[in-house]
Amino acid sequence: MNQVFQESILRNTGAESMIDMGVIQSLWSGYGKIIRYGLQGGELESVVVKHVCLPRPEQHPRGWNTDISHQRKLKSYAVETQWYKNYSGLCDDFCKVPRCFTVEAANNEILIVLEDLDVVGYPQRKSSVNKHEIEACLSWLAHFHAIFLGAEPNNLWETGTYWHLATRPDELAVLSDEPLKKAAAKIDRLLAGSSFKTFVHGDAKLANFCFSKSGTRVAAVDFQYAGGGCGMKDVAYFIGSCLDESECEKHADMLLNYYFLQLDSALKQRNKSVDFAALEKDWRNLYPAAWADFHRFIKGWSPGHWKINSYSERITRKVIEGL
Repeated sequence: MNQVFQESILRNTGAESMIDMGVIQSLWSGYGKIIRYGLQGGELESVVVKHVCLPRPEQHPRGWNTDISHQRKLKSYAVETQWYKNYSGLCDDFCKVPRCFTVEAANNEILIVLEDLDVVGYPQRKSSVNKHEIEACLSWLAHFHAIFLGAEPNNLWETGTYWHLATRPDELAVLSDEPLKKAAAKIDRLLAGSSFKTFVHGDAKLANFCFSKSGTRVAAVDFQYAGGGCGMKDVAYFIGSCLDESECEKHADMLLNYYFLQLDSALKQRNKSVDFAALEKDWRNLYPAAWADFHRFIKGWSPGHWKINSYSERITRKVIEGL
């Protein structure tokens, strides 16, 4: 890490010195790393630093200037910096996100210095979850959607999620499911036509939630694809990230009911004036479309992916038939 960034971390955390405690994970496609730094001489024990190192155009044989994937990633990091600068502070303990100490950018590098969630009570990551842990994540989503209901996603993605149709022409072009390919734009317009818009997390998979030791509270990370949209995009994607097809078949209705109970409570808690019955009807009707929308992406991106199953196929066929 360059000296300017090191000095910024110390200045913005009040620490006197720092030590590299190891890489937590590398970023997608080698765009940098997430690193934990121990701090000395200040109040904070440690911070987590997202250090993005963008490849220069001449470093890629195909030339990044015309590369859709690269441009999408570039915007995603710009979106995340804006999220932490302008919106993360609006979240509360009901939808906990890490406190951001500073965001810096220089040349082809971006630095986001974040609160260490392990230290403040969210030390667990899970690859499988029980009913109560799923409910904790759905509650987080409900409160997140309630906070940003009706908000304009300025400097975020106009339409959130990393699989949004307009940003995935390559995957659509190679999609072999012709009925779904032909219906993709209509499904996208259906979701865009929701009367109730909020912010979506955009990548609300299980891996992006950090759990308390009890599993009853969660915090979320990774806001590169935060933006506007129908909350069902997050809910459908999350449920699909932690349940297999038989579990989806068995529990989806119950989990949706729980989400809407939490959303109703969260809106009342924040004195949001909204016709909840109309919102719930609108979003429930769009849940299958949200599922089909992601199914369209995954079938084009990775035709052999485990998430392509009979449950998803059945939901998608019903959506297409109903268009």
